[in-house]
Amino acid sequence: MTLIEKLKNAIIEVQPKKAEETTHELLTQGVGAAEILNQALIPGMDEVGRLFKEGEYYVPEVLVAAKAMNATLSLIEPLLVQGGVPRRGKIVIGTIEGDLHDIGKNLVSMMLKGAGYAIIDLGVDVNANQFVEAIQNEQPDYVAISALLTSTMVNIPHVIQSIRTAGLRNRVRVLVGGAPLTQAYAEEIGADGYAPDASEAVSLVRQMDQARAGT
Repeated sequence: MTLIEKLKNAIIEVQPKKAEETTHELLTQGVGAAEILNQALIPGMDEVGRLFKEGEYYVPEVLVAAKAMNATLSLIEPLLVQGGVPRRGKIVIGTIEGDLHDIGKNLVSMMLKGAGYAIIDLGVDVNANQFVEAIQNEQPDYVAISALLTSTMVNIPHVIQSIRTAGLRNRVRVLVGGAPLTQAYAEEIGADGYAPDASEAVSLVRQMDQARAGT
């Protein structure tokens, strides 16, 4: 088994310490940060996503897998920046105003980060102005809005309208998700995409990237 395979397995087998140690070994041997990202980290998190989607892994396993992922990322991110390795895209994410739930949002953030995207996490109880300001400052490719309550999901259309009013709607794609939301609701409020869980969120963004690239 190569060190790259060992690292990928450490992420899949939710072993943060082993992931960190193996990453150190790879860097010591001169393996590039981009290779570690593309051949170990992203495939490892993809497999975690598959296991989660199929019900073999649950939230606790995904959280520990994310810890293993972060152990690797903390070591290679400075090298990626230094080497000018582009991230796959930038995503601003937050839980909608009035909603303090963050587990679902955090899972989506972790899975997207593991898939190679730069994540700007605004936290919970994020209002429309905060989303608009983040778009203006960060210039992301996507804005992901989470809602876990039927009483707060009604605030999402206001965010989309505020983005439109600010003249930013054509610059960013709006994704929504959370327990009470549906594909039909996403279409009704003018969102660009809907994902029911973290694994589907990664698939959705990748599909939209491919469509935008014309592949």
